[in-house]
Amino acid sequence: MTTDRVDYQTAPAQYKHWKLKFEGPVATLAADFDENGGLRPGYKLKLNSYDLGVDIELNDAINRIRFEHPEVRTVVMTSAKEKVFCSGANIFMLGVSSHAWKVNFCKFTNETRNGLEDSSRNSGLKFLAAVNGACAGGGYELALACDEIILVDDRSSAVSLPEVPLLGVLPGTGGLTRVTDKRKVRHDLPTSSARPTKACAARRPRSGAWSTTSPSRRSSPPRCRSARSSWPRAATVPPLARAWR
Repeated sequence: MTTDRVDYQTAPAQYKHWKLKFEGPVATLAADFDENGGLRPGYKLKLNSYDLGVDIELNDAINRIRFEHPEVRTVVMTSAKEKVFCSGANIFMLGVSSHAWKVNFCKFTNETRNGLEDSSRNSGLKFLAAVNGACAGGGYELALACDEIILVDDRSSAVSLPEVPLLGVLPGTGGLTRVTDKRKVRHDLPTSSARPTKACAARRPRSGAWSTTSPSRRSSPPRCRSARSSWPRAATVPPLARAWR
């Protein structure tokens, strides 16, 4: 991979991957990653997979919302693509990157997610991940950094950390710590989150299925709130994906 200087300066008019919209106290960030808009040649950002360029725009958008739009109290993060929220970091990008590039990529993306939580804690912004499709790897880690996660009941929305069972690597941007410390999944079963969790799967729960991801070992799944009345009806979902009250 070339070592050309990376420009971290951008603006909404220059965004290739995010659509930012304001409606009074609500801002919407829709992921619509340009397949051919990678920061470096050699890969395509298919299925809303991301590289450093995507996160540079996300970091810029979050800071502009926080400091330029004090009227905004809620940020909805969703996808503009059909049946895919975000599939995480682009593996082909990682494959052609140097070790130093990958380390700094993970550091920058993790700081972006820390910025979401800092904005929520210190600026009163609340982040809602409206998952309307497959949400895997770094995409799930982005959703975990939000205050609440809501899965649309469309039979395709799911969350997972597939890098754990398929690649044998740990999530690189805070996935395990947020699953256990923030979402309260039992520490002795952290890899349970690696299996896909679907909203529609709750319609036919198996006996005891919920105790594997719930610290309270509840026998029935909790309820999920619908993000918007125009979306399909809310479904009961496992604790990893429920809207936290």
